Amino acid sequence: MISKVGQIMLYVNNQDEAVNFWTEKIGFSVISEDNGEGMRWIEIAPSKDAETSIILHDKETVKKMSPELNLGTPSLMFYTENLDQLHCELSSKNIFVGEIIDMPSGRVFNFADGEENYFAVMEKIK
Repeated sequence: MISKVGQIMLYVNNQDEAVNFWTEKIGFSVISEDNGEGMRWIEIAPSKDAETSIILHDKETVKKMSPELNLGTPSLMFYTENLDQLHCELSSKNIFVGEIIDMPSGRVFNFADGEENYFAVMEKIK
């Protein structure tokens, strides 16, 4: 099943301004930055060894990829060691579950609760 909350996905209008805010004013560090599949995301955290990080996503890019998402609030990214098993288990419980997709950072799918809040799950193998 789900092993931990791994990332909080924050949807921002200007990624560079958001990075400046979180690093210069709050004191977070940029852990990683990736520009893959036409999508730029920036991982920030209070320290390099923090277990949970924030991913700064561009709102417009995410809106084009997933128009059903509520981009007004952050989303949670959960981690699991067996993505296929969890996908099947959630599907069998009549939960809306999206398709498994391959991202540069790993395989991922999303699911929604009864109020159409979306959550993501990424495969993280130890």
